[in-house]
Amino acid sequence: MKRILRSELAAALLVTLSTGAALSHATFERKEATPNASYRGVIQVTHGCNGEPTNRVSVTIPEGVIGAKPMPKPGWTVTTEKGPYAKPYPYYHGDISQGVKTITWSGGQLPDDQVDEFTFLARISNAFAPGAIVYFPVEQDCTSGNHRWSEIPASGQNPHALKSPAPGVAIVAAQAIAPSRAASSSSGQIKAGDLVIDTPWMRATPGGATVAGGYVRISNTGRQADKLISASIPLAASGSIHSMIMDGGVMKMAAVEGGLVLKPGETVELKPGSYHLMFEGLKASPKVGESILGSLVFERAGTVPVTFAVGPIGARAPNAPAAAEPAAGQHQH
Repeated sequence: MKRILRSELAAALLVTLSTGAALSHATFERKEATPNASYRGVIQVTHGCNGEPTNRVSVTIPEGVIGAKPMPKPGWTVTTEKGPYAKPYPYYHGDISQGVKTITWSGGQLPDDQVDEFTFLARISNAFAPGAIVYFPVEQDCTSGNHRWSEIPASGQNPHALKSPAPGVAIVAAQAIAPSRAASSSSGQIKAGDLVIDTPWMRATPGGATVAGGYVRISNTGRQADKLISASIPLAASGSIHSMIMDGGVMKMAAVEGGLVLKPGETVELKPGSYHLMFEGLKASPKVGESILGSLVFERAGTVPVTFAVGPIGARAPNAPAAAEPAAGQHQH
């Protein structure tokens, strides 16, 4: 019964957001996000101010959306304003207590009869549960005149009554997000835009372990590069991408800052001893034979739901036998 109610609520939220988008002219390309996962915000500006070109766009990052970073835009200057959060939030390598609160693109020229996009990356924290809507006020300045897409409906208020509604994003469970964006093929592969995602899996962990390794093979069949930004599972507080390299005969691991690039026509395999996903802050231990719902976040393809099959502790491949069990709290990469 709870699943049915949640699905109906998510559907109602999407209808509301889609209808509200028709009233405003600064909207988000992606109108869904999941808790404890990265979000790629793409603000679409569809017209100027009474025929005048747009030369400034600014977005306010709401409380609970953390680690925001703007994407540079040719011909525009990007600036940020930072400040403290109301409370610390779990982040990739520990709690984060401050960050970007406002992002502004200025100095460009977007003619009234053209459209353009302004992009940022952020993380939706656990402050939001499925069923919530997160609003991002947007300011749009033109050569003369401006628009302020900043009105947020009060509890129970019909958003249709607002003259200048702020763009909103519906928070949904990971398994419910945008099923049409990621389709499973007969071979079990997942297709998301130009990407083909194959064999997501992870290792079981001994009791007391705080991290787990995840692996997947990704092919980019398109003509544009993409990036794998992050990953998430309900069992972990955070998920990131790490590399392993030999340096002076010593194997060293490091986080992949900015995402793992997926070049056109290239296949990248995240596997033990190489690039891999690292799930940190485990709340429970993945067990052999389990299937764990999660998501992968890409710069272009967005958030893609996946299911990680859990293999034995220390396995080198999804169906390989277990290796020697590491001590509790340790993680083999």
